Amino acid sequence: MAQAELSRRTALKQGGAALVSLSVLRLAGPAHAFQTPAAGEVIPWLDQLEPNPAPEAIVRQLDWERLDSWLTPPDQFFVIKHYNEPVLSESDWRLEIGGLVSQPLTLSLDDIRARKRAEVTFTMECSGNTGLPFFNGGVGNATWAGTSLAPLLEEAGVLEEGIEVVFWGADAGEQVRGDVTITEQFARGMSLGDALAADNLLAYEMNGEPLPSLHGFPLRLIAPGWYGVANVKWLTRIEVRDARFQGHFMARDYVTIREEEHDGEAVWTFTSVTHDRLKSAPAKVTKLDDRYSIMGAAWGAQIAGADVRIDDGPWLPATLTEGEGEKFAWAFWTVEWESPSSGEHTITSRATDEDGNVQPAPDDPFLASKTTYWESNGQVTRRVLIS
Repeated sequence: MAQAELSRRTALKQGGAALVSLSVLRLAGPAHAFQTPAAGEVIPWLDQLEPNPAPEAIVRQLDWERLDSWLTPPDQFFVIKHYNEPVLSESDWRLEIGGLVSQPLTLSLDDIRARKRAEVTFTMECSGNTGLPFFNGGVGNATWAGTSLAPLLEEAGVLEEGIEVVFWGADAGEQVRGDVTITEQFARGMSLGDALAADNLLAYEMNGEPLPSLHGFPLRLIAPGWYGVANVKWLTRIEVRDARFQGHFMARDYVTIREEEHDGEAVWTFTSVTHDRLKSAPAKVTKLDDRYSIMGAAWGAQIAGADVRIDDGPWLPATLTEGEGEKFAWAFWTVEWESPSSGEHTITSRATDEDGNVQPAPDDPFLASKTTYWESNGQVTRRVLIS
């Protein structure tokens, strides 16, 4: 309990700055409706979010009570800005691929569009989602289109000593380092092996439309299976290096701090946020005539199933209605709620992936041992009043 309280105090203390340093997203394009009936009255959640300390221009969230499409509409996909929103011109923009390569490349958007097209449907989540009392909508699902990253790196010819690939965005802002204030360009790195994954894209479209400015126009990295921060927007440069990159958003922010026990002694560990974790959340409760339904989503892995618990009752198997078996996209689920009694109820969900892993409870020791809000994938509980 003491550890959980420490985590909460840390989160609240850092909360305002945290959301200014998360990731950015939003969606457009065709929508896939729930397979099960979503019509009827939405019963509002009692546990609405606390006021967000960050301005709306910096943070916007998915509204769970409005969720009714598999591909998230533009006005529902979450948005978080780390620094400024660059104004880039397609005619002047270029992507440089350099560093430890034998053949540096400079590409226009037309050059990239002329390459073989690839698509991936990927549910992107901010690694701070549900880790703060004013932030639970940092997730959305889109079909991203562009060209595969790996062939470009192979064409550039990574030299033998190259082990790290760094992705640089055009956005930048001030950071204080001791007595010095510097202007730091947003950047994230990953190992060469991770960068060469077949599903990684340099994306210029979302849901069949040109990439909007808020989402990284004219080009962004899409790294399916990674938290949002790794999916660098406003991409201008890809650099191969011979050492791990330790920029602000790798080594100082987006770092999970955890207390572990080794040989009976407490040891603090620090790990940079990388891959998604298995997760789910109740989206909404609807009433049609005298029928109640609970709907939600599960993501972070290839989803095999979901369960719902009402109050302190048994776990009830949910029906997957869309997205089952998708490699990187969320699955929607629903449970028919038979004759709920009047009064307040709690609704909790948990997801299971294809390997049999189950989303942990919030008091799972692995989650309780961390003092930061990043990677909070514990089961989500919402409260609702049935009249």
